[in-house]
Amino acid sequence: MPMNNTKKVVGLAGLASALWLGLVTAVAASQRRLVFNPTIKREVDHPRSSGHRTRSVVLRARDGTKLSGWLMTPAVIGPRPAVVYFGGRSEEVSWVARDAGKLFPGMTVLAVNYRGYGNSQGNPDEQLMIDDGCMLFDWLGERAHVDPRRLAIVGRSLGSGVAVQVAMQRPAHALVLITPYDSILAIAKRRFRTMPIEYVLRHRFESVKYAPSLLAPTYVLRAAVDDIVPHSHTDLLVAQLGKLHKDEIVPDSDHMNIPYLEATQTRIAAFLSAQFAQPLTPPLPLPLPLPVLTAASEP
Repeated sequence: MPMNNTKKVVGLAGLASALWLGLVTAVAASQRRLVFNPTIKREVDHPRSSGHRTRSVVLRARDGTKLSGWLMTPAVIGPRPAVVYFGGRSEEVSWVARDAGKLFPGMTVLAVNYRGYGNSQGNPDEQLMIDDGCMLFDWLGERAHVDPRRLAIVGRSLGSGVAVQVAMQRPAHALVLITPYDSILAIAKRRFRTMPIEYVLRHRFESVKYAPSLLAPTYVLRAAVDDIVPHSHTDLLVAQLGKLHKDEIVPDSDHMNIPYLEATQTRIAAFLSAQFAQPLTPPLPLPLPLPVLTAASEP
């Protein structure tokens, strides 16, 4: 090969390597924006549930960050079953307060925006979101009007990854996963096939790793058409779930409209109502202490 051509090939290879490295660096630097898409504007201007007393709440995370959302309490005397809701990648959760009467009838509901979403302070981060989720679960279980033994978790899309990890660390009574995935890492590798994405992605949400440890009955809802979370990624998660209750496709749904559809809301309400209506399994009795054997005295 002539010297000039060799130089051209080497130069093109160097340019291609530089461009590839630059692209990898850009992905690494912007991964928070790629994984999260914080929505600040309220989806519903005046959120209020027709079946609950609705009030806004501001709770402090363990590091002092203020998290903003809504607490919906049914007009029923006595401790009630309750639900913590975790939203999707671009989701501001005020709509949950509007639709809670259909989604969660007779249940206390807590829906709080992630860090950086809505009026919540801070920046989204996987580990901080899990820590915040555990804090919200604990806070709700401590309310006087909540039965802490009947506290369920619902997570949509990105929030399914939060829901899975919180359910692994807390005694969830039931679990609902809407358009869930095996891991954000797996979806990112599918999207960025030529990049070593596993070396740069911090926020992995690897639900498939935690799925076998889940003890709560789990209801999976898929969109009929989903170009964000392909069914193959949901299949891998479902295959590992510790206690799958049902895996269903909601007709005429896509990734964006699925939580708002009456068919979805009716299914979730029926599943949770049935789970909460079941008698609680009594705790196993503690074993009786063994008698202390002493050596017999010599006559």
